[in-house]
Amino acid sequence: MPASPLTRSVGVRTSAAALTTVALAGAALLGAPAAHAAPDSGDVKIHSETTSPTDQRDETKVCKFYLAAFNFEGVGVTGITYIIEPQPAASAAATLNGTLNLPIGTGYTDTLALPDGNYKLTWKPVGGAGAGKEKLFKVDCKPAAKPDAKPQAPKGAVPAGGGGLAETPTVSTVAAAGAVGLVGVSGFVYFRQLRRRSDGAA
Repeated sequence: MPASPLTRSVGVRTSAAALTTVALAGAALLGAPAAHAAPDSGDVKIHSETTSPTDQRDETKVCKFYLAAFNFEGVGVTGITYIIEPQPAASAAATLNGTLNLPIGTGYTDTLALPDGNYKLTWKPVGGAGAGKEKLFKVDCKPAAKPDAKPQAPKGAVPAGGGGLAETPTVSTVAAAGAVGLVGVSGFVYFRQLRRRSDGAA
């Protein structure tokens, strides 16, 4: 018995709905890895001990420092494990490792300290597989070099011209003035003697 037009119409809609359901399920399966493949999408920054925990810059040269983790919220990560090793590897005593809990996707460690040198930070989510992510940085706690001392300027006021301090006469100036005075007195005495002789002769 041939199917009626109504039966064919219902069958077409049913088939279309079934195909749509399969397509959505496939899309969900394809999207699931993307949604759960980001546990390592966060980042860990190296901060100097005086840097704000909210600052998302990386500092590659520090003295005392701490680690700050960002952007792990919404990816199912409850914490990260980390290890800091010298580069090149020289001493196990200069190695730090630990776990940083991230209840809200962000967090930071206490202040850390290491001897001066080059280091590699490696971290990965708690329970995560793989080698993890790496960063290189340097610890340098040597005091900054002080600039060379500048020569000091001479102390005391410098006499100013025109209304400045009166110039003190030197020994040579005083002696010259005295000599001129003596010459003047001698000339005056000699002149008077000549006048007396002239008057007596007259």
